[in-house]
Amino acid sequence: MLDVVVAPSRALESGTDVPGRVRIVQGGSAATTARWLGRLGARSSLISSVGRDAAGRALVEALRTDGVTPRVVRVAGARTGRIGVLVAPDGERSFVADRGAADLLRPDDLRASWFRGADALHLPVYSLLGEPLGDAGRRGIELARDAGAVVSVDLASIGPLLADGRRSARALIAEVAPDLLFATASEASALLGGRSVDELLEFAATAVVKRGPKGATVLARVGDGSTRFEVATEHIAASDTTGAGDAFDAGFLVGWFAARAAGRSLPAALQRAAVAGHRAATRQLSTPRPELPLG
Repeated sequence: MLDVVVAPSRALESGTDVPGRVRIVQGGSAATTARWLGRLGARSSLISSVGRDAAGRALVEALRTDGVTPRVVRVAGARTGRIGVLVAPDGERSFVADRGAADLLRPDDLRASWFRGADALHLPVYSLLGEPLGDAGRRGIELARDAGAVVSVDLASIGPLLADGRRSARALIAEVAPDLLFATASEASALLGGRSVDELLEFAATAVVKRGPKGATVLARVGDGSTRFEVATEHIAASDTTGAGDAFDAGFLVGWFAARAAGRSLPAALQRAAVAGHRAATRQLSTPRPELPLG
């Protein structure tokens, strides 16, 4: 996805101009996680669809510079998806989504060979919604599990998640049954109807609730019981928090697999993974996103 970031230097005023910055940069939840996986040393692929246009070509080329293997379908007659990101002076964000070609990935576009040898398949909830994209996401899960991969899902955004109601959203996540579930505190509350975040373990064996500058809550099933702990992080000032949660997911996955490979216990592995997630999110927040060349 192409992000068109509009950052006014002061509050908007109806019917007139305010100064600020407008930038065109790399976007997309899954793409951001894929890029950070690549930056952190993992072998990473992105499965997606773009239009046959300059924006699609630029985004694919930018992926390659981060060491990501693009498995990208170019869709004729649809333009590459784009998101308008309005960043308020206090850093709060609002989005206008024009998803275009991003929603047109089909199950038949996926190849089993893309999943062979994979340790994990990560999906933002967008990849499970609508048709044909939602069908492609579920097909990807089938292929990943056939290959022995872990499946992780990020709830990503309350609006799309609850578009058909909370019951439908809960049924979707229950059907997918991810091994690992990521959510912000507000997304978890929206899914659970305000009940305790511990109930996320009804949907996944491990769940991570991202709380921004307040750190993260990590939950996991252990035998017949469960464990829960908090991982703190340092607060840093950021003018645009876009992508921090996606970077966290990448850092968590890399840290988790590394700790497991080193023979760490489950609590120790999850602790190290959460710390690694915070580090990746901090790097995303402290590294300005470069303008995307569309020429």
